[in-house]
Amino acid sequence: MILKKRIRVLIIDDSVVFRELMKKGISTDPNIEVVDVAGDPFDARDKIIKYKPDVLTCDVEMPKMNGIEFIRRLMPQYPLPVVVVSTISESVFDAMNAGAVDFVTKPDVRLAESVEAFLNELIIKIKIASTAKVLHRKSGNISRSDVAVADTRTNVEIIAIGASTGGTEAIYSILKSLPPSIPGIVIVQHIPPFFSRMFAERLNNSTHLKVKEARTGDYVETGLVLVAPGDEHMRIKKIGGRYRTECFKGEKVNGHCPSVDVLFESVANECGSNALGIILTGMGYDGARGLLKMRRKGARTIGQDEKSSVVYGMPKVAYETGAVEKQVSLDNIPRLINSMISAK
Repeated sequence: MILKKRIRVLIIDDSVVFRELMKKGISTDPNIEVVDVAGDPFDARDKIIKYKPDVLTCDVEMPKMNGIEFIRRLMPQYPLPVVVVSTISESVFDAMNAGAVDFVTKPDVRLAESVEAFLNELIIKIKIASTAKVLHRKSGNISRSDVAVADTRTNVEIIAIGASTGGTEAIYSILKSLPPSIPGIVIVQHIPPFFSRMFAERLNNSTHLKVKEARTGDYVETGLVLVAPGDEHMRIKKIGGRYRTECFKGEKVNGHCPSVDVLFESVANECGSNALGIILTGMGYDGARGLLKMRRKGARTIGQDEKSSVVYGMPKVAYETGAVEKQVSLDNIPRLINSMISAK
């Protein structure tokens, strides 16, 4: 990633040791300048005004005010990109819903390799966050009038979705508006291990659909959403008249495991024109090649537009290569899905 100027970062964490570890670690990158550190949200508020940082890193569990409430209060006045730094907990999704751009899990500080991997990931996500668009979050409440009506006579047998930065909220925004009669959905979201299961459970509890983390042998079924495990690729295979998932360890593809391209290419090969592919917000180009292959095989394809994307990277590349049939805002995707699966 080529950056025009150094990224000014404010670190917010109640642990003195961890603040200094992060400050020292990310300052080794010549593109990052840590302007200061803060021990709690009230200290951070004053330093945001003073230093005008480009990106914040923010812990979740802090004294005086937790990170989620801080982000929720911060966004209306200072819509800054926030990378949440947290232990493994579902609370990161609350932080994303509040307006955070991305998250990184805290390492085991006793293991040098764990700390090194954490700092490398944090540096990458700070750089991505510096280019991200901070979007206003809408209420997550679902009313029956918001749910699209799916045509059960459709020839679309499977819907494949790929996303990265900003994708957890984008995926929720789509799924909450889809009915149980929708064709089976398979999803690759770039997400760490453990969090993929939490993400699936969260979607299962907050939408009209049945959602689970995929395992090899799961069959794609009406109203069922299968989310790729955070450290395994996922592809689909046609067995008789049904589609079965295969999840497997493998080298990173386009820098990711799971990779959107791995899923989309398998959908192109196995489903042909009986599929719908959707590419959402995210940095990089993962999914563009696979979506183009899907379209060439006759599948319908949708790309999220620039205005509604947190990071207009993956959808941009897909659009520019001709993989996207229709590019629309995130809010319009559920009804476009219904329109496409209803077309004969």
